[in-house]
Amino acid sequence: MFVAKELFLTHGVGRSKEKLTSFEMALRDAGIAALNIVRVSSIFPPGAQLISRQKGMQKLVPGAVTFVVMSDTCTNEPHRLISASVGVAIPRNRHLYGYLSEHHAYGQTAKVAGDYAEDLAATMLATILGVDFDPDKSWDEKQEVWKISGQFFKTCNATQTAVGDKKGLWTTVLSAAILL
Repeated sequence: MFVAKELFLTHGVGRSKEKLTSFEMALRDAGIAALNIVRVSSIFPPGAQLISRQKGMQKLVPGAVTFVVMSDTCTNEPHRLISASVGVAIPRNRHLYGYLSEHHAYGQTAKVAGDYAEDLAATMLATILGVDFDPDKSWDEKQEVWKISGQFFKTCNATQTAVGDKKGLWTTVLSAAILL
């Protein structure tokens, strides 16, 4: 049984006349194209540490089967804004698991998409921790409730946005949490 001890966040953007090549270019930009990626669901393992991209990239081995929580989207519409985000919510009690979330959208800025992904992960964590909150409140309001509860260690996100190529090339964005 594999349980990740470390995770890092990365993101990238790619453009090409072919949709698949655009995705490959986004993987390259994110630094993970040489991996055999297996997408997994969204659990931040108990006791795992979030490490820097730089430190995580040093641990990658080309061809390795690598578990990833990834969000991606693409467009070939000129000037269309696209975004992909991964949100992270880690509990203060490191014996508990946390959450990762994937979110992709059209027309959302990096701030809006990132906050949304972070809110998704934090909301999932809050429900298992029993933190009382109003799901209809804004992210800022919920974030304040969670800080006061003292049960959250950290929330963050990795987000990539891009505007569709003006000549109609495929544009792909992705954000990912790499589990090591």
